Amino acid sequence: MTAASAASAVSVQFRAAYDAVLADWPAPVTSREVPTPHGLTRINSCGPLGAPPLVLLPGGGDTSTVWGAVVAAGAGRTHRVHAVDLVGEPGLSVPAGGRAIRTPEDLAGWLDAVLDGLGAPGPVTLAGHSYGAWIAAHYATRHPRRLARLVLLDPTQVFAGLRPGYVLRALPMLARPTPARIRSFLRWETGGADLDPAWLRLRDETARFPTVRPVTGPRPGPAGLDRFPLHILFAEQARCHDSARAAATARAALPGARVEMLPGVSHHALPLLAAEAIARSLAA
Repeated sequence: MTAASAASAVSVQFRAAYDAVLADWPAPVTSREVPTPHGLTRINSCGPLGAPPLVLLPGGGDTSTVWGAVVAAGAGRTHRVHAVDLVGEPGLSVPAGGRAIRTPEDLAGWLDAVLDGLGAPGPVTLAGHSYGAWIAAHYATRHPRRLARLVLLDPTQVFAGLRPGYVLRALPMLARPTPARIRSFLRWETGGADLDPAWLRLRDETARFPTVRPVTGPRPGPAGLDRFPLHILFAEQARCHDSARAAATARAALPGARVEMLPGVSHHALPLLAAEAIARSLAA
């Protein structure tokens, strides 16, 4: 996908839905596009300018705006928050023509350029949800000196594989996304949880984005993940994997990590409905 086609993919409806979710953030937001070898990356920042930097990566199919509830729960008071739209995923980042991200190494290089563009002095706290956590873990194994802390929120393909039933349920939405299919999948995965209507409208609009094959690769090994404080939170009701088994694997592989199970919340609802617990983990 070229930069021109990516830009044209951002419809008026998508931009309006994106801006509506961002407008609900509790603090003034500064937005900018950071150049990287793989295109322009949209970053939404808020919080005290002198506070420690916190970089947030959303899950696949989501945008940086999903972190508004976490910011409201306190992350925007303790840190200078930098929420990132993933290149190649729905959002306002614009991939560079001919420089598609295809490997975990590409992702690490892209995120390294993002951190350079932020100009944050010293190491940062890096947190990611789902696919964003997989990216964060791969980055941490390659560039541990750039991180002060790492927080992984129900990481997928890090400590456990995806359940076949989850993949089968997601396939129609992934193969030909429509607002109805997105809503049906989210109702199933979250158990019909009461989700933010503005966020749901934005998820509807992601169906109109060109389909981009997500980056896949091996699980990031534990080597390198034990060089800084590491907090891993699992969603008890996640349908994508066996959370209890994943948590046990994480504890065995990384005995120095803080591993926590968040009760009563599903994988896709985690950033919205467990915001207070997430904000506490980021402030710890």
